[in-house]
Amino acid sequence: MLDISIDNLRKAFFNAGYITDEDVIITVFLSLKLKKPLLVEGAPGVGKTELAKVLSQVLDADLIRLQCYEGLDENKALYEWNYQRQLLKIQISKETACSEDLEQNLFSLEYLLERPLLKAIQADKQVVLLIDEVDKTDEEFEAFLFEVLSDFQVSVPELGTITARQIPVVILTSNNERELSDGLKRRCAYLYLDYPTVEREIAIIRAKIPAVGEKLSLEVARAVSLIRDIQEIKKKPSIAETLDWVRAILALDQDRLNPAAIEQTMALLLKTKADLVIFDKNIGSGRLVEYARTEK
Repeated sequence: MLDISIDNLRKAFFNAGYITDEDVIITVFLSLKLKKPLLVEGAPGVGKTELAKVLSQVLDADLIRLQCYEGLDENKALYEWNYQRQLLKIQISKETACSEDLEQNLFSLEYLLERPLLKAIQADKQVVLLIDEVDKTDEEFEAFLFEVLSDFQVSVPELGTITARQIPVVILTSNNERELSDGLKRRCAYLYLDYPTVEREIAIIRAKIPAVGEKLSLEVARAVSLIRDIQEIKKKPSIAETLDWVRAILALDQDRLNPAAIEQTMALLLKTKADLVIFDKNIGSGRLVEYARTEK
């Protein structure tokens, strides 16, 4: 287990290839020290989920992920009974005329299917619990989640109260699709992630793709920054898509941006027909190369 300090976290994140600024490191440190869940908000693709993955690596802890979606309820997030096994047990008991206390046996841990929340609470070793895109759930589920995160215990009517063996490190992410409740926010440390600056994106590219040249990494970072600034583009390029774009350009044996390579690979950066049309209308491949190569 990592000795938690700001300096150790900074070094561990850098060694894991997660390039970020001091504010992020300090907020993560405080969340760990205060044992508070960390709510990370920001646009899709800025590295929210990756933060949780890297933190699990840094802490040498298993990552348990609850992917949120509209209609998610307690059963899908917490536990379900294994109805198939229960029915099979009932059938076997009838055939063998077993006199055991069938009802009590059917609702034991043996027949309980742990979903992410219960799995994290039941873990013998501390885990990182990622509650991804919590803003996609409704207010009722959010209230339930707030209760679980407040006490780190859950009630199973047939078994009683199950208390956490180890308090998990909790990361919640939100794309700001809806406003989260004040109650949930009060329970958490808060972090907002934005798209990286050109300088930081260059560092990310160089860290993730060591084979890339200095000029190409600079030109790509400038080009992506310009594209993200186009208001009309709906799906801004994520950091992961920037990296895919670089790999595609390298696969074409190009070490600089040029109009032909941009036209051949732009679909790896912009993923809708409408955004591709907007790019051509507002910038186009030629102007993008000119901008990316302009000395600042």
